[in-house]
Formats: sequence, structure tokens, C-alpha cells
Amino acid sequence: MRKQMIASAGALIDDTEKWNQIDWNHARRVVRRLQMRIAKAVKEGQWNKVRALQYCLSHSFYAKLLAVKRVTSNKGKNTPGVDGICWKGARAKWRAACSLRKRGYRPQPLRRIYIPKKNSLKKRPLSIPVMFDRAMQALYKLGLAPVAETTADGNSYGFRELRSCADAIAAGFNALAKPNSASWVLEGDIAGCYDNISHSWMLENIPMDRDVLRKWIECGYVDENRLYPTRKGTPQGGIISPTLANITLDGLEQVVKDAVPRRSRVNFVRYADDFIITGKSKRLLEEQVKPAVEVFLKARGLSLSEEKTAITHIKDGFTFLGQTFRKHGNVLHITPSQQGVLALKQKVGVLCRKHVSAPMTVLIKVLNQTLRGWGNYHRHVVSSAAFSRVDTYVYQ
Repeated sequence: MRKQMIASAGALIDDTEKWNQIDWNHARRVVRRLQMRIAKAVKEGQWNKVRALQYCLSHSFYAKLLAVKRVTSNKGKNTPGVDGICWKGARAKWRAACSLRKRGYRPQPLRRIYIPKKNSLKKRPLSIPVMFDRAMQALYKLGLAPVAETTADGNSYGFRELRSCADAIAAGFNALAKPNSASWVLEGDIAGCYDNISHSWMLENIPMDRDVLRKWIECGYVDENRLYPTRKGTPQGGIISPTLANITLDGLEQVVKDAVPRRSRVNFVRYADDFIITGKSKRLLEEQVKPAVEVFLKARGLSLSEEKTAITHIKDGFTFLGQTFRKHGNVLHITPSQQGVLALKQKVGVLCRKHVSAPMTVLIKVLNQTLRGWGNYHRHVVSSAAFSRVDTYVYQ
């Protein structure tokens, strides 16, 4: 009651109360309205209007609040950058939102860490920005996302709103399930996609503030207390990096369709930097489709991975997004990959050994979380055989 009297008398309200009193639904509506205007301007080809609306959005206080809320509520909120600072508490978040501005902005170097790759002895580099840079990326992504969504390929499913792995798998099913569907598949994988995108291409073709983009991609990274420059690529770990990579690869679907004659049963499905292309013959994919893809990627500083790129017959089967596609006669079966099932068994064994002295209820809770997540991911496909293999797991 006393605080309300002080506020009504004209005294300053504490920053904590300001953050706690934000109407987030209203903030989202305001930002969404601007994003819809950006998308409409993109469809009409009014790029000057797009830039003007992006400027308005990057200076909107509601957008700044949403940007800070995103970086302080995701899984990386407790992972600091090179400065070791995390924004905890309502006061720190409010002051951070008030400090987001382009004038005088200079991003700090990225903190480089390495995580093991899935089913490999190699490690994947991750570059972690400081909290302030993450918030700036989230702010400018709000203006770039409508452009990326409007100009995106129809069969691109990675890191996009209201799209998921299940949608990409469904698109693959539609392309391969019919009796007269294409029987050959080009499994494409881009070698080091995030780390090799050409800086010059991004600065010339990505529709956003070029000064800010240049600062992000050229800020360098710190590895073992040494500063290294970044001459190519976008940091894998930044909030805006997936959107930049999607814009870089958009247009590949049209290039594939233009490279072949009509009625070649060519279909394209992409999730992030992994994609599949179907064709009615192996020769068509080798001599027409694959060279067109290589030319498209070369202009962006990218190339296909020789290890992971292959042309496979549908009866031999191939793996895409953790699922194995294989035809038995005229029936297409999509099942969890053998590597995924083996990884799940190994994880279950590790959890059992880790909780060997814990109460049974604790072990059951941990196992349920793991199995439920795995089951929810694979519930859209023919997964009963995989579940039976998991159920008959023998503890060693």
C-alpha cells in the first residue's frame, strides 16, 4: 500500500517493479503488428519500406523488452560470454533493455567452446556471445525474421516458426510414398555450413543493417585466452545465426527445379544444412542436380561434404533427421535409425549405472523423461519395432 502511495505521489518506481508490471501480451501484439507490415512490404517488393520498418522495430522499446526476455529465459541464460556476466533479476533485465541501442555499439569477442559431435569423435565449435550481444541479435532478428519467412523456400523446415522435424519427415513421405514416386535420393550435407559462409555474400545479400551485421561477423573469438579473427562464417551459437544460414540457403529449391526438365519427379526437402533431393534416375541426380547445387553453394563460400553426401536407391534406404526411409515393394517405411536406437540404449544404460544406489522412484522418473522425449520425437513414424528393441534391452 505504501509503495502505491509513493508511486501515485510522483516518486520514481523501482526498476524491479517496472519489469514485473510489463504487459507481455501487449508487447507481443505491437511487435507482431510491425512484423506483419514488414512481411507485406516484402511481398510487394517495397524494400525501402522494409528498411524503414526494420529501423522502427529495432528502436521499439517493446521489441527491446522481448529481446531481453528471450535471452534471459532460454537454456543459455546461465552461460556467460567472455565477460562472465549473466542478467539475473528484474532490475538487471530492465536496465539491459534500456541500454540496447545502435549508437556506440561494439560487440565483444565470442567465447569459443567445443562440444562432442553426435556419433563421432570430432568436436563441434560453439561461439558464445556476451549477454548484451545476444540481446542485440534477438532485437535485430525480430526485424529480419519476417523477411526470411516471406522469401524462404517452400520445403525448408529448420529453425522456422510453426515448422519442425515432423513436417520435414512428412514432406519426405509425400515425395517418396507413392508407387510411381522417384526411386533415387541425393542425401546432401554441407561441410561446415555455419563456419564457411562468405562474409562478402552476407553483407551484399542479407536485408538488414549492414554495419551491425559486419560487427557481428567480424568481432573475432577467444580460444584459450587468445583472440582470433573471423574471416568467414557466422558464429554457431548466436541467436541470429540460424536465420542468417536459412537466408543464405534459400533459393536452392528453385535452382534444383530449374536444373531438370519437367516431370523428372524431383522433390526437395531441407532442414537447416541437411537436405534430400529425389529423382527418377541416378544419372539425373549426378549429372544435372548435383552440379547445380555445387554452383549455388560455391557462390556463398560453401561446398558439399564428400563423406556425408551420397546418392541412394530407396530400396537400400537412407537416414534423414534420425529416421530411416526404406521401401519394401511399394510400401514406404519410416523407422527410427539404428544409430538412434543404439544411442538410446547406451543412454539408458548410463542412467541406470549412474542411479544404481538411488531410490527406484528417482530412476523411474529419469528414465521416463528420456523415453518420453524419444518416443514423442518418433511417434509420427513406424516406431513400434524400435520400441520393442528398446524394451528387450539387456543390462550389462
